[in-house]
Amino acid sequence: MSGVLDQWSPQNPCINRGYRAFSEFSPHIPEFSVSPLVCRTPPVSQRMLPFSSTQLSRTTSHLTPLLRSLSHSSHSLSSPPPPNLLRRKQPLRVRSLDAAQPYDYEAQLRSHFHKSSSLKIAILGFGKFGQFLAETFVSQGHTILAHSRSDYSSVASELGVAFYDDPHDLCERHPDVVLLSTSILSTERVLRSIPFQRLKRSTLFVDVLSVKEFPRDLLLKYLPPEFDILCTHPMFGPESGKHSWAGLSFVYDRVRIGDDESRVDRCEKFLDIFAREGCRMVEMSCAEHDRYAAGSQFVTHTVGRVLEKFGLESSPINTKGYETLLDLVENTSGDSFDLYYGLFLYNDNAMEQLKRLDMAFKSIQNELFGHLHRIYRKQLLGDAEGARELGMTRSMVQKLLSNGAPPNAEPPLDPDNAA
Repeated sequence: MSGVLDQWSPQNPCINRGYRAFSEFSPHIPEFSVSPLVCRTPPVSQRMLPFSSTQLSRTTSHLTPLLRSLSHSSHSLSSPPPPNLLRRKQPLRVRSLDAAQPYDYEAQLRSHFHKSSSLKIAILGFGKFGQFLAETFVSQGHTILAHSRSDYSSVASELGVAFYDDPHDLCERHPDVVLLSTSILSTERVLRSIPFQRLKRSTLFVDVLSVKEFPRDLLLKYLPPEFDILCTHPMFGPESGKHSWAGLSFVYDRVRIGDDESRVDRCEKFLDIFAREGCRMVEMSCAEHDRYAAGSQFVTHTVGRVLEKFGLESSPINTKGYETLLDLVENTSGDSFDLYYGLFLYNDNAMEQLKRLDMAFKSIQNELFGHLHRIYRKQLLGDAEGARELGMTRSMVQKLLSNGAPPNAEPPLDPDNAA
């Protein structure tokens, strides 16, 4: 015990702490002088203990384990602790990745590419056609926002679209593209209600209306000059494009696109949505579109609605041509009358096409009644008169007709006065 105590010194704080514990554990040894800084051993002449050997044996039996542990601590802690143990605790940080690093890196690259190629598109007018477009936009990974007068929040949630009741809230999301999918008749009202000041400057505006010169003029009138304008017309709808867009025409006109590379790239990203679906991309001016559309789309809708009023129905002996007519009625009857009326009202070529349809129908009617008229005269006037009539030109025969009825024929009965 004396050998161990002789090794204590004030330079070893661990030993000083151990000695303080030793002095508290052994109050029966007053000869030992204890100090937090100095540890002295009494002279040899004063090492006689004033208690019996039995008491000494009992005391030392308790001290032996403590002294052994103190001796071990003095050897193990005599060298200063490593500097890293004296540093302040730092939060845990990841120093390396696991073995899946290449896979994770590829995933990060794909995520980065997806973000760089995706667009944030706001659809104004979330009716049937807006929902039809949004479904494909979402499937390609684009972020879609929507606003409409009616509450389509439940439908939007099912499609993965964020729906906003207030257009101000939608514009504060700063979409890359604002797509107008409203009816033709409400386009101007919707444009005037948009809070342009909440959008990013140079936002791309796109319309998908069935006429082109009318929305083009409105966009140029109401949009700030910094905004880009792309007029488009998907030549299909929820019925004709419900299975696939492959091979269907998509007409577009870059009315006003900035020269900045990012703005050109944004326009191409939007057009690529339809190109990726297999659409036949057709670039033409708005004026050309309306001229062609009046002769195709407006006529198609007119014939389809006429056949709908006619009451065309399926039968057990349908021909291929008849099936085509039934499909036409189905496709056109699914569109609102406002769409059809807009095609007529806001396309300067529509009135001309309507007159041509009316003239064509009357021409067919007159031709049918003309043949009937010749047979009727032959029966009334005999072979000589009939032969003379057969030599008459068609134009002369048509002059004899009045509303497709033979001269002197009985007028048709009024259904309201018929018995």
